[in-house]
Amino acid sequence: MTLPDRYTTPAIVLHWLIGTLIVVNVVMIWVVDFLPEGWTRPTIDLHKSIGMTVLGLAAMRVLWRVTHAPPPPPPGQKTWEVTASHLAHFALYIVIVGLPLSGYMHDSAFKLASAHPLTLFGIIDIPRIGWIMDTAQPDKERLHGVFFAWHSAFALALYGLFVLHVGGALKHQWFDKQRELQRMGMGS
Repeated sequence: MTLPDRYTTPAIVLHWLIGTLIVVNVVMIWVVDFLPEGWTRPTIDLHKSIGMTVLGLAAMRVLWRVTHAPPPPPPGQKTWEVTASHLAHFALYIVIVGLPLSGYMHDSAFKLASAHPLTLFGIIDIPRIGWIMDTAQPDKERLHGVFFAWHSAFALALYGLFVLHVGGALKHQWFDKQRELQRMGMGS
């Protein structure tokens, strides 16, 4: 039975699964330049697979969220805190969808894409975005750069929103003595 002050089990599972995959993907792309040369392409391919998985899970999370209301904010939260929380969550949804989508667009504009098929963990072929793949050079190379800039901007936004999200949750848990972490399935 779901307690009224907790998120639903599917929301909790999607939250932690998406969050974990994003952290793994961020760490992976931070260290890829330090890996042995033979590991670069497999690491990038894994990064893409995880990103596409996040995109699919994020779509599920958004659908769940629009069909299932979250629990009300804990008693005692100020109006500005509730508003800031809603805005931060909305921005997180945009970033969590925009980051892998911009990566997908960036990959679709890769000039050597035909030599590096896009697959989901080497099992399922993922078609690239046709209109981007079919763009002629030099426009395709320009798009490759534009989409990389978008992907990088979403990544920077993610870092800031992650700090706000975790910082806000910990502030409510530790300083305000509210059951914030328990609402997302951590402890009783």
